[in-house]
Amino acid sequence: MSKLDNTDYINSLCRGLREYSALDPELFHKYHVNRGLRRPDGTGVVAGITKICNVHGYMLNEGEIEAIPGELIYRGYEITDLVHAAEQENRFGYEETAYLLLFGKLPTAEQLADFRRYIAESRELPDGFVLDMIAKAPSNNIMNKLARSVLALYSYDEECEVRTLENEVRIAVSMIARLPVIMSAAYQVKRQHFDGESLVMHPLRPEESNAETILSLLRLDRKYTSEEAHLLDVCMMLHAEHGGGNNSAFTCRVLTSSGTDPYSAYSGAIGALKGFRHGGANIKVIEQLEMFKREISDPENEGQVADLIRRVLRKEAGDGAGLIYGMGHAVYTLSDPRAVLLKEKAFELAKGREIEADFRLLETIERLTPELISEKSAHAAAKYFCANVDLYSGLVYRMLGIPADLLTPMFAVSRIAGWAAHRIEEVLTGGRIIRPAYKSLAKRVSYIPMAERK
Repeated sequence: MSKLDNTDYINSLCRGLREYSALDPELFHKYHVNRGLRRPDGTGVVAGITKICNVHGYMLNEGEIEAIPGELIYRGYEITDLVHAAEQENRFGYEETAYLLLFGKLPTAEQLADFRRYIAESRELPDGFVLDMIAKAPSNNIMNKLARSVLALYSYDEECEVRTLENEVRIAVSMIARLPVIMSAAYQVKRQHFDGESLVMHPLRPEESNAETILSLLRLDRKYTSEEAHLLDVCMMLHAEHGGGNNSAFTCRVLTSSGTDPYSAYSGAIGALKGFRHGGANIKVIEQLEMFKREISDPENEGQVADLIRRVLRKEAGDGAGLIYGMGHAVYTLSDPRAVLLKEKAFELAKGREIEADFRLLETIERLTPELISEKSAHAAAKYFCANVDLYSGLVYRMLGIPADLLTPMFAVSRIAGWAAHRIEEVLTGGRIIRPAYKSLAKRVSYIPMAERK
């Protein structure tokens, strides 16, 4: 038997695939199916209820969307209030945020101290884990390594299938504690294997917060300023949760509803977050920023910036998708509170530094894009096109020395708190497998014998 030419064979398999598998977008309208579980007016299809988070970006007035400043509310508390309170008291807020999301109330000083101590004691990875699960199988993509490592932790946990609330909380806290360590180890191995750099693994410091731990493990000299650590902590607070309808949280809840174990559910959420339409968007923003800097002779010239935005929207520049990454959101209309907070904090730290020019360019893109979108589209929602958190988060991480490889993983190590809260809520109150219906368009056909097939 002669060996197949794999490339030609794959090409032959794909011939006609669109004819048999692709659907005409008009069919969704014909059968009243809301693509992406979003209605034509941009509002979401209600798929569940939750007490964890409220993402509020518009009001419905006489059936019409009325734009309002965006609100992000964790267990009843405005994210802006949580961030400002931590700043005013000069303390780290991510661990407090995780406690609030998991347990539904703000901790006392003693409860928070115990929770931080428990997180610190849970950071250590199992003996041999880094060598066997990370170093022996290096990956160029840290998100894939995060997902694989979370699945692998199942094999190191003797109580991985114990279905009690107490065990769910134990595993949830271990994920909050360990994901930053896994991310850092996977990145160091990636540097050594693929980039030819020295492999450096630092011991853990139990006195450090999650944000401090990340900077401490990533930097060769382990040095960081208080301002840097607190800015990273704010980023983590802002990324910790975003409602049950966001793609990765919904993925976690769908998997949980099937009765699968926590490790499988969290690994699936990581896989969902990796996508460029979700957590991977901040990488696209950085790539887009570099493209703007290459294509524009004077970034301070708003006319040049506007012309390039128009070309991107016409799919004549950029990656051909016709998107201005970091702009627009499924819920927020006038503003994304995360972007507002991050922009404010980032400009404070960037002032007087070379990177300040990049922030100013992003600010110009943010200001011009809604008007240029409205030029292009007659759709009423086009005028509600605010910056989302991804517009500034990637550049903030760059300013903090977080490598581009870790932009989306940083999202994951923050969002694990929200995923855990949603999994526990689903375990406690779900009770049914999430199984929506699909309209089938397949027609009955008569079986064709092998000899008669063409």
